[in-house]
Amino acid sequence: MFTRQSILITGGTGSFGNAVLRRYLDSDIAEIRIFSRDEKKQDDMRRRWVDSRVKFYIGDVRDRQSLKDAMCGVDFVFHAAALKQVPSCEFFPIEAVRTNVLGAENVLNAAKAAGVKRIIVLSTDKAVYPINAMGITKAMMEKLAVAKSRIARGNPVICCTRYGNVMASRGSVIPHFIRQLQAGEQLTVTDPRMTRFMMSIDGAVDLVLWAFKHGNAGDIFVQKAPAATLETLACALKLIFKVDSPVRIIGTRHGEKLYETLLTREEVAVAEDMGNYYRVAADNRELNYGVYFDTGRAEVSMRDDYNSNNTKRLTVAELADVLLELDVVQRALAGEKIAE
Repeated sequence: MFTRQSILITGGTGSFGNAVLRRYLDSDIAEIRIFSRDEKKQDDMRRRWVDSRVKFYIGDVRDRQSLKDAMCGVDFVFHAAALKQVPSCEFFPIEAVRTNVLGAENVLNAAKAAGVKRIIVLSTDKAVYPINAMGITKAMMEKLAVAKSRIARGNPVICCTRYGNVMASRGSVIPHFIRQLQAGEQLTVTDPRMTRFMMSIDGAVDLVLWAFKHGNAGDIFVQKAPAATLETLACALKLIFKVDSPVRIIGTRHGEKLYETLLTREEVAVAEDMGNYYRVAADNRELNYGVYFDTGRAEVSMRDDYNSNNTKRLTVAELADVLLELDVVQRALAGEKIAE
């Protein structure tokens, strides 16, 4: 689907950008542009992916001019740039606004001005019933993308994807646990009852590509995913590495939830089940002086949302099998020390 097409990935030096390169550099894609403000990670990627079709652009989504330059001649955009660390966003919320909300607007405006055909905006489960600054700004990013999609009327097509924890990505606790096991330290667990959706990076890419192929303007796509408690995660890693390190409970961090939600009750009521995915279409009814009515929806509040407590729960053995597929786990089992 990307034959002789060019794509730009904002925040492309992260796990998502590397996964896209790994998947599509063997295809006949014309060009992949990596846009980020991290010069060191770009240099690392340049050395790893030696291919003339990979282009690197230093810039920041907060800077409209740098986006304008990077967008020239681009067919499709995957917007993955964000401030993602919950505690960081809690302590510096206006910085989260500048990147996650205003930065997203800059991306959407620059893409429209450049004649981009389709934009996929990557969101998170923390945007649903948000209680922290990271989730609130991601929720606003989703609202912005849907609103822009109404104005754009398909030129470009703007869609959102929303997913949970990507295992071993930036900010994931899995590499941290592995480092503690390798050092013979206690595993520091915030709350053993805490549940999180468990997704692979390939699953995240699959979700984005599904949205790319099937999305209409303003759609939000969610992948069905299993979940596990932090206690199960700790036990699965101890099983894999054949150690019995003690667990020390340290308490939740700033802005953390006990469980995460991928679909609200209201979204569950209107979501289209597409097998492995849910599609939540945008409400495109015209407003009449800012007021409209929706009859027959009073029962919505009685429905369940879709969260990491009511999805399929992985056992220790099942999660261990999933973790064994991760590159960081295989490298650690081969004797490599996982760096901070």
